[in-house]
Amino acid sequence: MAVLHSSAANSADLARVTRSPLVALAHDYLSERGGAERVVVSLTKAFPNAPLYTSVYEPGRFPELEGLDIRTSGLNGVDLFRHHHRAAMPLIPGAFQRLRVDADVVVCSSSGFSHGITTDAPKIVYCHNPPRWLYQKSQYVAGRKRFWLASTAVQPYLRHWDQKAAASCVRYLANSSVVARRIAEVYDRHAEVLPPPTTLDPTGPQDAVDKFDEGFFLCVARLQPYKNVDVVVEAFRSLPGERLVVVGNGSQLAEMQDSAPFNVSFVGHVTDREIRWLYSNCQALISASYEDFGLTPVEAALYGKPSLLLRWGGFLDTMLEGVTGLFFDQPTPQKVEQALRRYQLEKWSAPTIMRAAERFSEAGFAARMHEVVDDVLGSVSA
Repeated sequence: MAVLHSSAANSADLARVTRSPLVALAHDYLSERGGAERVVVSLTKAFPNAPLYTSVYEPGRFPELEGLDIRTSGLNGVDLFRHHHRAAMPLIPGAFQRLRVDADVVVCSSSGFSHGITTDAPKIVYCHNPPRWLYQKSQYVAGRKRFWLASTAVQPYLRHWDQKAAASCVRYLANSSVVARRIAEVYDRHAEVLPPPTTLDPTGPQDAVDKFDEGFFLCVARLQPYKNVDVVVEAFRSLPGERLVVVGNGSQLAEMQDSAPFNVSFVGHVTDREIRWLYSNCQALISASYEDFGLTPVEAALYGKPSLLLRWGGFLDTMLEGVTGLFFDQPTPQKVEQALRRYQLEKWSAPTIMRAAERFSEAGFAARMHEVVDDVLGSVSA
C-alpha cells in the first residue's frame, strides 16, 4: 500500500480545510414542472456549483437548468421514463440506492425518493411531504385500485425502505407546518419550517395565452385526483357568467375536457412568460387541492391577486384570510361556488396582497439554506 509523505498529507489536509465545502443536490425526478421543481431551481441558484442528482430528467421542460451539472440514474436511458416518471416508480428507490454521491454534504429535495441516495456525507432533507403514496394513499390514489404504490404486496417493503432512508439523514426541513407535523408522526423527527421561495419574477416579460378577456378566474395545478381540479371545474357550471382557465396537465385532463362546461378552458403546460400574463389578467386564483405547501397563491399575490383556497394543509400558512383571499371548508362544487359569491362582495387591496408575498423571497430562502448547511458541516467536523 502506498503511503503519503507527510508534506503531501499536510497539503491535502490544508486543501480540505481551505476549499469551499462541496455541496451536492438531489431531487426525486425532473420529468414535469411543479412547486417542488421550482424549489430545486432555487436550490441550484443558492448552490450554483453543486451537481444535481436525479432519477430521470427531461431537459426541454426545465430551461432554467440548462448547462448545469445534472447526473441521472440508469433509468434516464428509457425515453418513456423521462416523459412519464410514474411508469418508472417501482424502480426509482433502487435507482437512488445505486446513485453514489461524493460530497461534503447532500441536500435532498424529496417527497419520496431522493433521501435514499447513497453517500457517506451528511444528508439534509428539504421535505415537500413524506411519500403520499405510503402515508396518504386515499388522497394520492383516489380510486386507482391497481396503482402499484397502493398495492398491499409492496407496501411493507416500501415503508421499510422509506424509514431506513429517513433514518440516514441528519437534518429535516419542512415546507409548511402541516408537513412538519407529518414528519414528526411518520419519522419521529423534528423539522424546521422553511417555506419555499417564489421564483416567478412579476416584472418579467409576458406572452398572452389564447384570446381570453381580462377578468377570468385561474386554477393552476397538476390534473391529478388529490388536486380536486374537477371540483373547481364543476363549480363553474352554476356560474355561466364567469370564466375559468385551468393550467396544468395530468391523468384527468381528457376526462375533464370531455365533461367541462362551456365556460371552462384548459391550456395545459404554459411558460413562465405565459403564467405571468395569466396572473396579471385574472381576477383571482382558485384551488381546492390538498396542498402540502401550495406555491400558486403566493405567486398570485405577487400580482396583487387574491386566492380562494381550501382550508387545509400548507394554505393555512400562506393565506391571510380576508387580506390575501378567502377559505372554503370542503372540496365540493357548492363550497367553491359559495366562496366565489363571497369573493365578489369583498374589496381587495392589490398593494396589501403584494406586500404579503414579500415574506417568501428567494434571497431569504437561500440565506437560511446556507446557514443550515454550515451548521451541519460544523457539527460533523466538531
